[in-house]
Amino acid sequence: MVDIVSQEARSRMMAGIRGKDTKPELLVRRALHARGFRYRLHGTGVPGKPDLIFPKYRAVIFVHGCFWHGHDCSLFRMPETRRDFWSAKILRNKARDLSVELELIASNWRSLTIWECSLRGRHRLGADETLSRAVAWLLEGQENAELRGWA
Repeated sequence: MVDIVSQEARSRMMAGIRGKDTKPELLVRRALHARGFRYRLHGTGVPGKPDLIFPKYRAVIFVHGCFWHGHDCSLFRMPETRRDFWSAKILRNKARDLSVELELIASNWRSLTIWECSLRGRHRLGADETLSRAVAWLLEGQENAELRGWA
């Protein structure tokens, strides 16, 4: 399928997508704060600059977009145009995610990845269930985990 907008317009649209303060990230931040959790944002002293850092629990949370991190779910679809570019970019993102996770483990940090599909999409867990699981993960001191849609 051919793109319906010009290459310049598509480039401008893609450049406008934020890396921080995304809707799923803000939803998670607000809900955890309302439940009494305090955290730092995008800290530079922790590998990978996680979205949320909980020093008290020695834990971090990443809120990953399914497209940008190549998640195997219904929200991810490889673009038809410039397939080589997008494949390489998404593979680099996945490799970086794995590298960051290994650095966190080596530094004795626990990490939780909340995938976008757990909050929206046809197979979502829903915000309440996702956040309940995140809270349980924080409090119970479980090892590294991820929350994703149920499919």
